[in-house]
Amino acid sequence: MEAVRFTYEAQGVISARLMLFATGAPQAAVEAERMVSEKLAAFSEAHNAAEQALAEGLGIYAAAERAYAPLQRCVHDNNARLFSLMH
Repeated sequence: MEAVRFTYEAQGVISARLMLFATGAPQAAVEAERMVSEKLAAFSEAHNAAEQALAEGLGIYAAAERAYAPLQRCVHDNNARLFSLMH
């Protein structure tokens, strides 16, 4: 169920951003910059979380779960923010 929710929210973020870019909305350039900087931050945080889990000897599944958490938060937050912006 979580994978379905995550996929739905990720698609919502992609769709909302494409709509902003396609319409030339005033906040499109800011959103493009935000998109890149957030990805870098989220992937860095995911890497650190996985690395820490492995260093603690928790194994690959725990590392994957910990790495997924920052990405999940980022997508969820963006989905909520962009949804409210578009509506």
